[in-house]
Amino acid sequence: MLAPVGRDVAIIGGLLREAALADGVLALPDVAALARILEDDIAFVVATEDTLARGDLRAVSARLREQPAWSDLPFIILTPRGGGGPERNPAAARLSEILGNVIFVELPFHPTTFVSVARTALRSRSRQFDAKARIEALHRSETSLTQLNATLEERVLERTAALNAAHESRLQEMTQRLRAEEQLRQAQKMEVMGQITGGVAHDFNNLLQAVFAYLDLLRHKVKAVPDAQPLIDGAMQAAQRGASLTQRLLAFARRQNLRAEPADLAELIGGMMGLIERTLGPALELRLTLRPGLPPALVDANQVELALLNLMVNAGDAMPDGGSVAIDLSLCSATADGEFAAGDYICLTVSDTGHGMDERTLQRAVEPFFSTKEVGKGTGLGLSMVDGLMRQLKGRLLLTSRPGEGTRAELWLPVAVPAEAPAAAVAEPAAAPTPVPPSASLAVLLVEDDPLIAMATSAMLRKLGHHPQEARNGAQALALIEAGTPFDLMITDYAMPKMTGMKLAEAVRLLRPDLPILLATGYADLPAAPALDLPRLDKPYMMGDLARAIASVMPA
Repeated sequence: MLAPVGRDVAIIGGLLREAALADGVLALPDVAALARILEDDIAFVVATEDTLARGDLRAVSARLREQPAWSDLPFIILTPRGGGGPERNPAAARLSEILGNVIFVELPFHPTTFVSVARTALRSRSRQFDAKARIEALHRSETSLTQLNATLEERVLERTAALNAAHESRLQEMTQRLRAEEQLRQAQKMEVMGQITGGVAHDFNNLLQAVFAYLDLLRHKVKAVPDAQPLIDGAMQAAQRGASLTQRLLAFARRQNLRAEPADLAELIGGMMGLIERTLGPALELRLTLRPGLPPALVDANQVELALLNLMVNAGDAMPDGGSVAIDLSLCSATADGEFAAGDYICLTVSDTGHGMDERTLQRAVEPFFSTKEVGKGTGLGLSMVDGLMRQLKGRLLLTSRPGEGTRAELWLPVAVPAEAPAAAVAEPAAAPTPVPPSASLAVLLVEDDPLIAMATSAMLRKLGHHPQEARNGAQALALIEAGTPFDLMITDYAMPKMTGMKLAEAVRLLRPDLPILLATGYADLPAAPALDLPRLDKPYMMGDLARAIASVMPA
C-alpha cells in the first residue's frame, strides 16, 4: 500500500484482515519504492491519488508494460474527487492510461464499499494466477512457454494462410465458373440465333430469287416502255438491299458462301480508296499505313471489302463533329487460343477518335441487332457480320474502346503463305473454261422443289435460248436420267427434302459421269468435305449471273 500520510494504512489493513482478504499490508514510502518491489506475485496495490500524482511514474509504467501476458495487476486508487470522466477528474484519466487496470474509490469511503472493491480485485488477480499456473503446467509438460507461443503463433499463421489461400482459390473457382456459365449461356444464345438466322436467311434468299428473276424477266419484256424502267430499277434496288441484309445475316450465322483466295490487302484497300473517302465524307481525316511486302491473306475479297466499309460507316457515325480514321496493315503472330489457331496473320486495324464505348456496350457490340444508333439508322448487324466473317475465315475480330477515346477494331486474317515465302509463291488460279457462245442451245434438267423459283428459272433459261425440263425432287431427276432423257446440263438446288442436291449429284455422276452439274444454293451450309467439288450458283441470281455460271461449266 502506498499511502505515507495519515492513518489509511492502518485502517485498510484492519479491513482486509477482518474480511480475510490479507494477512497484512506492505506499506511503501513513495512511488520509487513501489517501482522497485513490483513483482508478478503481488495481489493488488492500494494507493492514494495524491501520492501517485507527486511521484515519477515512468519506472512503474515501464514495469507494468513488462508484465507477462497473463498478468494485469489491479490498482485501487483512493481519490478525493471520485472517478468520473476526463472532464470531472483529468488526473484520474491520466492514471488509468498509465496504470491500466484501475479501480477508483472516492474518499471518504464506506468500509463495505472498500471491502467489495478489494474482493473484486483479488478475485480478478486470482484468476490471473490460475492462468499462470496452467501456463506453467503446459510449459513443464510440453515445452517452454516461449516455444509454445512461437509454435502456436506459427501454426495460427500457417492455418490462417492456408484458409486464406483456400478461400481465395474458392473465390477464383466461383468467379471462373460464373464467367464460364455466362459465356456458355451467351454461346448457346448465339448458336440458337445463328441457326434461326441461317434458316430464315435461306428462305429469304429463295423469296429474293423469285423477285430477282421476275424483275429481270420483266425488264427485258418492257424495254420499249421507258416509264416502266425506273419502276423496275427501284424494285431491283430494294431487292438488292434485301440481298445485302441477307448476306449480313448469313455472315453472322457463318453460313454465307465464301471464296477464300490469296489477296494483297494493301492493293485491295488501295482499290477501295474512292469508296472509303465517299463513305467517310470531307469532315473526317483518313490516315493510311499500308506496309509494303506483306504476304497475301487468305480471304474472300468481296466480304473483306464489305467488312471494312461497315467499320468505316461505324467510325463516321461515332464522329459527327469530325475527327480522324486510321487504317493500318501489319504482320502479326499469335499463339493458339480456343478456336483461334497459332500462326501468322495480317492485322487490318481501323481506329477512330470518336466518342467510344463503355465496357457494357463493348461486350454487346457484336450481338446481332444490338445498336446504339437512332431508330432507322442502323440494322445492328454490321459488327456481328464482321465477327461472323472473321470466324468463318479462321481469323478473329478484336475490339477495344473507351468513352471519349475512340474505338479500335482489329481484323486478324490468316496469311495465305508462310511469312518468309514470297508473295509470288501463291499459285495462280486455274483458267476459267471458255464461255459458251450465247447462241448455244442446251437441254437443261432443272431440279428445284420451290415451284415459284422453278418457274422463274425456267423462264430465264428459255430467255437465254435453252430448253429446260423441271424436276421437283431428286427422285424425279434420277428417273429422267435413268430413262435416258438427253441433257446437256443439270442445275439443282441444294436444300431439298429427302435427297439434297449434293446427294443427287453423286448419284447422277454414277449414271452420267460427263454431265456438267451446277449447284444452286442460298447459303454455304454444305458438308465440310463433300465427295464432289461442284461449281455453285449463289442465290439470289439474275439472268446474267445464270448465263455466266452456265458458260463456266460447259466445255467449249
